[in-house]
Amino acid sequence: MGLRKKKQENSNQDQDTQVEEVQNNNENNKENINDNAENEQQLINEEIEAENEKDLKINELQDKYLRLSAEFDNFRRRSLKEKSDYFKNAEEEVLIKIIPVVDDFERALKYIDTAKDLTSIKDGIQLIYNKLKDFLNQRGVKPIESLNQEFNTDLHEALTKIPAPNDELKGKVVDEIEKGYYLNDKIIRFAKVVIGE
Repeated sequence: MGLRKKKQENSNQDQDTQVEEVQNNNENNKENINDNAENEQQLINEEIEAENEKDLKINELQDKYLRLSAEFDNFRRRSLKEKSDYFKNAEEEVLIKIIPVVDDFERALKYIDTAKDLTSIKDGIQLIYNKLKDFLNQRGVKPIESLNQEFNTDLHEALTKIPAPNDELKGKVVDEIEKGYYLNDKIIRFAKVVIGE
């Protein structure tokens, strides 16, 4: 019996060892499961946090975009108003400078009815003309020289052709019906001319 008892004790010990191992394995598995669950929860939390940060960044960028868009619209409106005001003021400035010339013409017209000396009327008109020419020169307006010049479609508008008085004037401007003008080297009116052929 001693041997049997020993065998049974060994067998019991083996079973106890196996039970203990299974329990240890179960505990290890539980710990691993808990660790895995904690890791998964941590990953989920990190993903949620990253998603929240992304949403915040998107909202921030959308807000920034809306502000920039509104600011640009305000800038555009302000610029258009300033441009409109600039042209109105520039026009006003030109008109204020031209009014004295109109005043001179009105005085000359009054004087024509009572004037006995035609020379003083001519002199007065010449002064007004010079005043107006000076005003235009100050603003950068200059006449296009056309007479006896080669016909140039960039500068001249041909109204008609006539036989040239001499061979030198063939293909050249022989008469100027209306002067052309530059404004700071830009043509603002073409000269209306007659060409010799």
